[in-house]
Amino acid sequence: MSGIRDEGGRRVVRALPKDAEAAAALREWAGLPDALLGVPGLDLSAADLSGADLGGGMLAETVLRDAVLVGTDFYRAHLEGAVLDGADLTGAGLVKAVLDDASLRRTKLDGADLGSAELSDTDARQASLRGAGLHGAALLGTLFQGTDLTGASLKETSFGAVVDEHTVVQGLSGSVYGPMTVEGDGRRDEVGGRAMELWLNGRGADVRVIDPDARGITYYAKIGDGYPRTSPRGVVRRRFLDGVSYDEAFTRNLRWEATEYLRLYELGHNEVDHVEITEAEADAFVAAVTAKLGEQP
Repeated sequence: MSGIRDEGGRRVVRALPKDAEAAAALREWAGLPDALLGVPGLDLSAADLSGADLGGGMLAETVLRDAVLVGTDFYRAHLEGAVLDGADLTGAGLVKAVLDDASLRRTKLDGADLGSAELSDTDARQASLRGAGLHGAALLGTLFQGTDLTGASLKETSFGAVVDEHTVVQGLSGSVYGPMTVEGDGRRDEVGGRAMELWLNGRGADVRVIDPDARGITYYAKIGDGYPRTSPRGVVRRRFLDGVSYDEAFTRNLRWEATEYLRLYELGHNEVDHVEITEAEADAFVAAVTAKLGEQP
């Protein structure tokens, strides 16, 4: 982990929290360059960990109220039940972070990457997510009343959020799974499909609500030099269940197994290209691989 380091290679915390136990934990972490941050339940309010690599960290129920976390990397970090009210996470990386039941009230997440993050039942009221990336995120029961989503982007996002007339969606774009919940006049109404599009796009968004009946499975062939579509290096598929996508590759174990390939490609971390293919083409590849490996002793 790179974290924040001085010229001597030690991590440097820009500002320690007032809580003595939390400050001691950060000092210990700063002296162990290869250790993950584990501070579940501690009070790190007002700490400055800007630019730190907290990937895989254990911060469940950690209090980070008013913390400065600009550009901090929380890849796959556990933040279940964490309190980040008023914190500044501008440009932070929260790819695949788990924020279920967390509190993000008035939190600044402008330009943050929340690709495939989990925010079920998260309280993000009056938060700012201007220009944030929410591709593949799970927003199920997420509270977005009064939240600013100006210019945020979505892609196959499970947008089962709660919104109201004060939710700003100007420039919000991409594709989502509904329905969402609209709060107003003392009631909550479930809105999906075309009605959901009209509500969002009528307020300046450009969002397409994916037809739940059109979900199913999409297949892709991994191609490249020497690997044309007719003889790819591999086949992957994306299937949906209750609005959540699952990616799988057909492996040498002769079965479909979970893969990170499509997510990494979408995030720009995978240079292997692919093309969409038909189910028949995928079946032909599976049959050929099964026959070939079945012949081996």
